[in-house]
Amino acid sequence: MAKKRLFQVAREYKITSEALLKMLRGLGFQVKSHMSTATDEVLEAIEKKFKTEKESIKQEIEVKKKKTKEREKKEYDEFIQMDKPPEDKAARFKQLVSKYKDEKKKKRRKDKKRKKKSRVIDQKEVADTVKKTLARIDTGARRQKYKRRPQKESLAEVEEENVIHVNEFMSVAELANEMGIKANELIAKCMSLGMMVSINQRLDMDTIETLALEFGLNTKVIKELGEEELLEDQEEPDEETALEHRPPVVTVMGHVDHGKTSLLDYIRDTHVADAEAGQITQHIGAYRVNLPGGDITFLDTPGHAAFTAMRARGAQITDIVVLMVAANDSVQQQTVEAINHARAASVPIIVAINKMDLPDANADAVRNALAQHRLTPEEWGGKTVMVEISAKTGVGVDALLENILLQAEVLELEANYETRAKGVVVEAKLEKGKGSVTTIIVQNGVLHVGEPFVVGNYHGRIRAIMDDRGRNLKAVYPGWPAQITGTHGIPQAGDNFFVPSDEQIARQIASKRQRIKREQDFRHMRRFALTDVFDKIKEGEVVDLNIVIKGDVDGSVEVLSDTLQNQSTSEVRVQIIHRGVGAINENDVLLAAASDAIIIGFHVRPDARARELAVREKVDIRLYTVIYDLERDIKAALEGLLAPEIKEEIKGMAEIRDTFRIPRVGVIAGCYVQDGKIERNDRIRVVRDGIMIYEGEIGSLKRFKDDVREVASGFECGINVAGFNDVKVGDILEAFVTVEVVRKL
Repeated sequence: MAKKRLFQVAREYKITSEALLKMLRGLGFQVKSHMSTATDEVLEAIEKKFKTEKESIKQEIEVKKKKTKEREKKEYDEFIQMDKPPEDKAARFKQLVSKYKDEKKKKRRKDKKRKKKSRVIDQKEVADTVKKTLARIDTGARRQKYKRRPQKESLAEVEEENVIHVNEFMSVAELANEMGIKANELIAKCMSLGMMVSINQRLDMDTIETLALEFGLNTKVIKELGEEELLEDQEEPDEETALEHRPPVVTVMGHVDHGKTSLLDYIRDTHVADAEAGQITQHIGAYRVNLPGGDITFLDTPGHAAFTAMRARGAQITDIVVLMVAANDSVQQQTVEAINHARAASVPIIVAINKMDLPDANADAVRNALAQHRLTPEEWGGKTVMVEISAKTGVGVDALLENILLQAEVLELEANYETRAKGVVVEAKLEKGKGSVTTIIVQNGVLHVGEPFVVGNYHGRIRAIMDDRGRNLKAVYPGWPAQITGTHGIPQAGDNFFVPSDEQIARQIASKRQRIKREQDFRHMRRFALTDVFDKIKEGEVVDLNIVIKGDVDGSVEVLSDTLQNQSTSEVRVQIIHRGVGAINENDVLLAAASDAIIIGFHVRPDARARELAVREKVDIRLYTVIYDLERDIKAALEGLLAPEIKEEIKGMAEIRDTFRIPRVGVIAGCYVQDGKIERNDRIRVVRDGIMIYEGEIGSLKRFKDDVREVASGFECGINVAGFNDVKVGDILEAFVTVEVVRKL
């Protein structure tokens, strides 16, 4: 089980992280920050502390209750003993009750006054307020205009201060832009908290909230427009008759070439990898497998390091993760990443130890390596199911499928079949004759042909539904993957899909989402200010490699963009000026020509007009099917943009032993070559007592009376230093050349 951080424990007990740290330090624990790991001993101490305080509060309440009862009993006894008529007794009782209430009111007033007096003024808060006020006065802050409304509504309309609007899996650059700080400041803060991140790395919500708190900001999660209508439909209580079993969604993860796609090939009796370039899977595939024990929906994710974002997306919509580990290769980098993604999604992991048919297979070594990552096999007393299989021969595959179905029964996966359909986009692409084809997994409800829908920023009506083998379907049930057509655009992988009540609402929601997206893009555009002059000058020194990316599916385009931007350095920078899905067209070529960019096509090709225009405009179009080749070529292009490194190479040294003055020529130095050789085209440096006094070129080089091209070590020669006659006996002449060395990234 994953260890908790202290800020998570503080959230569970509904106290601030600072209060928890203060309490732990008071108990004698040495904790650094709220990101420290909470050990079992710390958790036990916290629980004991809260339990003790709870008991003490209970005791105080009991004592107060007991005293109140005793006082009331005493007053009642006094009342009974009064020798008065019954009417007077009733009046006396009322007087005592009113007296008791008055005393309580007085006590409350005293407590309020005491609290007001004991309130401590926060000097830091005062200083921050003064700074903000002075800054507003200096810069002349722009006045905000509000529409005239009733007082109650206007108070609700004013935005809270220090609040940023975020959504899960924002990149570091996007979060820094939203905070109004530089990305390197945010990366430095992550490093101080023990997290190594890159500028394009995506962050989960816990990390985003933690970083925002570090900068004194609060977070507000952005809800998608149109989600309210979906929630209204989902919030209706599901009747037991409407809830039915659904097949589990299983994601296959693991390192490159550990047999993920080969396992699905054996199960589906197809050859998926044969259709992939370079025999590696570079897209997410969604397949439904019919088995005697029940249906299973499989997601096949790529294993290459550049497709980490795709793997993360797969873990978000899955119920069970099958972790593929080769018995002859053990745990690798992508294996650890897959474990982390599965843990972040809080889904159970089943380990498939593959390639057991090979002679060098060692299943025990794999179990030992996985145990170090807190995946302890059941055979050793742990909770992780590990099955030894061979995707090539099929040994153990049936046992793996049985364990998947057994785990699905334990999870009790159910869905409402009597509600409007909703799901998640797995992939989207353009196909000739079909238009936008979107692969989705339905999570709730039943999707029928002809229904209107909203997906991401687009809407549409279901024209056709196909399964993974291209067969037409009339309806899709929860847990099923399907390909749908009819979208008025290409959504992004990971977008939510749902069916609204009618097509008009779908059109309105899509229109509003597109408008909000344009406004967000416009808001994130940085304006040029006087303080940015130095940064702009520095940016002028950076050489840009402009790129237009076109791919067959949106997921690949997104990942390629992130991968290429990570190749940037302080001197050369990759600038993605446009990216899209579909064939390379004339607009892409014109954009590249205007921006001095190159066009990269991944699994797509240019049409005839685009090819002719590219030749005419001299635009370079590079077509790729394997990401390895693309990375290598871009790296080589960036290295070509680097300024070459200038190195100096000493060719020879000569000592001046005599000098001769010749009319109309100048001073000739009679030299003895001590080391190397002196060539006629070399540059020369005059060194006197270890100090360089002149640097120039050789005017003439002679042996006796003849001009020569070079003089080797151990020979005498005459050298005239062009433009310099102040040479003396004992000076050293150094002959050298400058060489340009190509730099590598």
